[in-house]
Amino acid sequence: MRVLVSAASKHGSTKEIAGVITKTLDRAGFDCDQIEPADVEDAGHYDAVVVGSAIYMGQWIGEARDLLERIGPQVQGKPVWLFSSGLSESPRTRGSAPPVGSSRLERLQPRGHQHFSGKLDVLQLSLAERAAILAARGTYGDARDMDAVAEWAVNIARTLTAAVPTV
Repeated sequence: MRVLVSAASKHGSTKEIAGVITKTLDRAGFDCDQIEPADVEDAGHYDAVVVGSAIYMGQWIGEARDLLERIGPQVQGKPVWLFSSGLSESPRTRGSAPPVGSSRLERLQPRGHQHFSGKLDVLQLSLAERAAILAARGTYGDARDMDAVAEWAVNIARTLTAAVPTV
């Protein structure tokens, strides 16, 4: 079973989360491709799709939103999962709907969305980004829980495996 994993990442943290998802699904026996959102030309030949994005100003990065718009018709009816990476995980964000347009989601009908805490390296941020983090009362550092990311990917693998008919 072929799985596309794609994530829009401004400073690399969300891309690293996508890498853990890809490796976990590979280890579970799936044929995974991790491709930058702008480089995805055709998602129709994949059996399942996982798309993620960093959160900036409460929204997914444009490349991820554009990807969902482009591949929506190609993956309609196929299993799709979404994930977000942002400042922190709270009961308000855990398992909540992703911050993308509702028309995109209606077409995709994602099986799930997961919010993961992210990583903020002050040395990678512009002055404007630092001001936005300060205003949002965000904290710097690496709050990612890669074990939780891998566990989420294992659950995706279980769902996909259960959906494959046995002979």
